[in-house]
Amino acid sequence: MSINIKKLRIVKITVLFFFAVLFMLCNGCSDSDKKTLAYDEVLKKPTMSLEELRAIENKALTSYQLIDTAKQVYSIPIENAMELYLKEYSKTK
Repeated sequence: MSINIKKLRIVKITVLFFFAVLFMLCNGCSDSDKKTLAYDEVLKKPTMSLEELRAIENKALTSYQLIDTAKQVYSIPIENAMELYLKEYSKTK
């Protein structure tokens, strides 16, 4: 009984090709799953409208708010903050 080297090489190449194709298919499925998960987690969520976002920003920039009671941190309107900064800056020069 002799081993046919040529047939053995063909079987070996066929098996390697099969595993390569199988690996690529499995890898492609996981990429598809990742894209689906990303869509579901990020893009599918309802987003606020531009008007709602601008209203929130405007409130943050123009109103007084208590940020942290323990540290006594407050948020003041941006105009007041700029004036206070300029007053302090002019005193140091």
